[in-house]
Amino acid sequence: MYDLIIIGGAAVGCSAAVYAARRKLNFKVVTDNIGGEVALSGETNNWPGIQTIDGFDLAQTFYKHAKSYGVEFDEGWMVSEIIPTKNYHVVKAKNAVGEERTYETKTIIIGTGIHPKKLGITGEDRLDRKGITSCTVCDGPLYKGKDTVTIGAGNAALESGLMMSALAKAVYVITKFPNTLETQGGFPKGDKILIDKLKKLQNVKIIYEAKTTEIFGEMKVEGVKYTDASGKEQTLTLQAVMVHIGMTPNSQFATILNKNNQGEIIVDNRCHTNVPGIFAAGDVTDIPHKQIAIAAGQGVVAALEAIGYVNLWRAE
Repeated sequence: MYDLIIIGGAAVGCSAAVYAARRKLNFKVVTDNIGGEVALSGETNNWPGIQTIDGFDLAQTFYKHAKSYGVEFDEGWMVSEIIPTKNYHVVKAKNAVGEERTYETKTIIIGTGIHPKKLGITGEDRLDRKGITSCTVCDGPLYKGKDTVTIGAGNAALESGLMMSALAKAVYVITKFPNTLETQGGFPKGDKILIDKLKKLQNVKIIYEAKTTEIFGEMKVEGVKYTDASGKEQTLTLQAVMVHIGMTPNSQFATILNKNNQGEIIVDNRCHTNVPGIFAAGDVTDIPHKQIAIAAGQGVVAALEAIGYVNLWRAE
């Protein structure tokens, strides 16, 4: 019987693990990978105390810090189910070859984060990883001197366009919003500083009020089709498609927990879910801001709450 099972090995999981280790809890971190989206975030300059660091390197600092306390990571295991039983919980997990593990625990912290959404259009699945990516930082350098398109209207899309402008020959950015003051120039959720910077670049063309309908090519991406503001179909010939249209919470296994319409786990200001003894933190929850520093802080809150719950469990 564990005191705590932490699900997820990124900012939430590692920060929670440090606090759980300092309180000498009997626990493990169960995760399918180390770092999550943090490891894919590229150059990061909003982590307090470090002006600039690569996302992968930042994720490794989290991991090494937790390991310095002797924290055990069951890496390569994806949680498939949580079952409440009497006054404890059963956590089931599987690895890539279908093997299963079961953990019995007094408390759980869920910090599984999010994953990229798909466009759901013709050619997307067939050409996946053949010129289509949701990680510009990871794959952008492969298309140096080529023509590329970024699809999206948030900061991730803006950052993608900015990065590709320094690498690609021509960069298209497709947003579904019009170029108006109300939509902040076509990017209603973007940072103004990024929008202004993108619009000044000579090799970037922004296509407004457009809906991407198809990604085409034989063995690899050769272009995209979209409908413009007038409803007319247009075609772009290019070699890579960067999709940045948002994220989906990795909460599918948490069927016993209350979630909102987006699939985010609903928590209170102390990271409590609707099930006693189960806490959730970071991007997988309904907190309004998805930031690494916030996720790490919530991981600490969840750990302290779990510690308090374990102490009460022992007292009983």
